[in-house]
Order: sequence, then C-alpha cells, then structure tokens
Amino acid sequence: MSFDTLGLREELLRALATENYTVATPIQAQAIPEVLKGRDVLAAAQTGTGKTAAFTLPVLQRLMIGRAQGGRRPVRCLIVTPTRELAAQIEESVRTYGKHLPLTAGVVFGGVNIRPQYATLQRGVDILVATPGRLLDHVQQRTVDLSRVEILVLDEADRMLDMGFIRDIRRIIALLPAKRQNLLFSATFCDDIRELADGLLTDPARVEVARVSIESELVSQSVYLTAKENKRDLLVHLLVEKNIRQALVFTRTKHGADKLAHQLRQDGIRAIPIHGNRSQAQRTKALADFKAGSEHVLVATDIAARGLDIDQLQAVVNFELPHVPEDYVHRIGRTGRAGSPGQAFSLVSHDEQGYLVGIERLLRKRLDRPGTAGFTAVERPAVTEERPARAVVGRPQQRPSSPPRNSGSSVRPYGNYGEPAGSRSSDRRPQQQRPPVRRGPR
Repeated sequence: MSFDTLGLREELLRALATENYTVATPIQAQAIPEVLKGRDVLAAAQTGTGKTAAFTLPVLQRLMIGRAQGGRRPVRCLIVTPTRELAAQIEESVRTYGKHLPLTAGVVFGGVNIRPQYATLQRGVDILVATPGRLLDHVQQRTVDLSRVEILVLDEADRMLDMGFIRDIRRIIALLPAKRQNLLFSATFCDDIRELADGLLTDPARVEVARVSIESELVSQSVYLTAKENKRDLLVHLLVEKNIRQALVFTRTKHGADKLAHQLRQDGIRAIPIHGNRSQAQRTKALADFKAGSEHVLVATDIAARGLDIDQLQAVVNFELPHVPEDYVHRIGRTGRAGSPGQAFSLVSHDEQGYLVGIERLLRKRLDRPGTAGFTAVERPAVTEERPARAVVGRPQQRPSSPPRNSGSSVRPYGNYGEPAGSRSSDRRPQQQRPPVRRGPR
C-alpha cells in the first residue's frame, strides 16, 4: 500500500520521499489509519517490520492539531522504550520524518551526563523519547512536566516487562493526564502484556502482523558443531573463508563479549564490544565505528543489541546460543533486512545441543550443518596459572626469571581478514555496497 493512500500530510510524504520510502509495510498500513483516528492501539510487531514509523508518522500529524504558538513547549507525546540505543534511534526517526514540521523532539536516557538533558527539557520539546529509569530521575529532579501529555507510546513493552520495568512504567502512567491516547507495541501478546493493556487502553484497535515463517527467508542459517575451545579459531576461519567484512557476534555475558573482542583484536581483526557495562559514550562510538566500517566485528550481548538497526548487515554469528529460542530469532533478524540477503552462523558446542534442539523445534526445521572441512584449530600455548611462592621470613624473595621469548609459535595474526596484523591494508575500509531498494521505513 502506498503512503499516499493513508491520509498523511504533504510534509510527511515529502520526508518519506526524501528517504526513498513509498510503500508502507503491513504494520504501517494497519496502524497509521487507526492512530490518525485518535484510537488507542495494541499492536504486535517485531523489530524490523517498520513499527517505529507506524507510530511516529501519525503521532507527528496529530500533534500538528492544536499546536500552541510561541512560549515554552510542553511535552505532548511521551515515547517510552527499554534501551538507550532504541531511544536514540526513535528520536532520530522523529527528526527525520518531521523535518518539514515545526515540531521539536528530545531524548533522555541513562549512562550519560544528565545536565545537557536539563537544558533540552528547559527549552521544551513536543515529543520526548525516554528510558524509564532516566525519565523518573528527571521527574524526581522536577526537570520534566508530564501533566500535558496527549499521547503515550510504550515501545517494545514485552522487553520492558522482561527487564523488570513494570513498576517504573506504572509510576510513569500515574503521572500522566487521565485523558490521552495510548499506543502499546509489543513483539507478542503474552499474558503480562494483555494485563498491562487491559489497565491502560480503552477500546483499542488491535493490530497484529503475521509472523511470516518466524525468521526471514532472506537469511541463510548454518550450524557448525565444534568444541568450545575451538570456537574462536572457527569464527576467524569463517570470517576469512566467507569474506565477511561486517559481522554482529553474540555472546551470553558481558565478560564474554569483552574477552572475545580482545582475542579477535589479538588475531588482527578489528573488533569492539558493546554491552550494558560500557558507558553510553562508548556504546555510541562502538556502534558508529561499526556502521562506518572502521570496526569489522561488533561483539554484543542480547540486551545491548536490542533495538540496534544496521543497514545491510552482512552476517550474524551466535558465538554462544541463547537460552531462549525466541532470542535466536531476534538475533538473526538483525540481518536480511530491506530486501538484502544475510547470513547467520551458529557455533555450537556439545553442552549447547539442548538449546539447538529448542531452536529447531521453534523453527520447525533442521538447520543446515555444512561441516568444517578445511578448518584446523590453532595450537595455542597452554596457559597455566602458577601459584606465587610464599615469602619466607628472613629470606629475600627471588625475582622470577624472565619468560622465554616466543620461538616459533603457531599463532598467526589474521590482520585484515587474512593479512598479517599491522600491514597497511588492515587499515582499509570495506568496499561500499549498493544500497537495496527499500519497501518502507523502519
């Protein structure tokens, strides 16, 4: 369905045309008319279906009605989302689609200095995008007024409940005017979401997009059975053999992400971690460097990757399988978007066989197992932790002898995916690919 048929303002259509968006996705075609009518909406939509534009476009149009002239702008639309990255991306979408409208937007989230956010709120914004914790910080500091909110959007509500934000959400709702429009977007309609919706929404329009074969048909999926200690070498082998210049690699823990990124850098591969323990500035820079191509591998945990939107991501690698099968679908959904093909590789050790069974049961198919022909694990020198000698009273401790110099270790740094580390070519950026034709905005 064309955006021209959805009743959107000319300014919004012009912004969409600038981004080469002309055809609405199913969630946009269903949700936009209902939001424009002023109805409450309960929508089930996964990341990558275009749900951000499904609420951003009609919200911008509705805020043009009754817009105050001059004076300090009150917050008229509040968008609450679980993660910093998703909040930043939504605010960017609001600015992109609303660039021809006299409306302002701001974003507040934790992990960064709060003082610049004071200045933004002091100037006033029409649309505020926020994470729950930092929003309540501003409420406590009395730097934000939510008494004139006309539209509330809860995005990825299921993830917010999973992350334990339900009490914060209820506190935020209690601060809002009773009369308002409510939009609730969730990946699933689980019992907790239905309970939240029953207490929040009034006669909502229910919008649900069918989960087409669960995972994208554009993503080729492969499983490599290997010993746990060989995973790192197999990962490097696949990056080289498949000529992968951009990969999002998932680990289960923050420590695991840091460790793997460090090891890949030792192998000469430009890798950087992103997880909840890193500051917002570090996470923002890591994502920006990855998108620009100066970092080739982004090692992430599930929480940090929530909401990441990377155009033409070449591959997703499950260095460790998730405990929950649905998280596997969410991970591989980061690639194979906007008509561009993607690859998903899973490195599965013996202790992860049970997780693999659960994933294949969810997908209702057996994943391809191409084998590891041509792969040989690197023989790395064993690392032993020696217990320090106890000091003896009256005797000076001897300085430990210097370790022997490396005499022909088999460890070979891979540099720029196959070239010796430190070579000039390792500083080259990957060649840019032609962008695919997009069917609709994210």
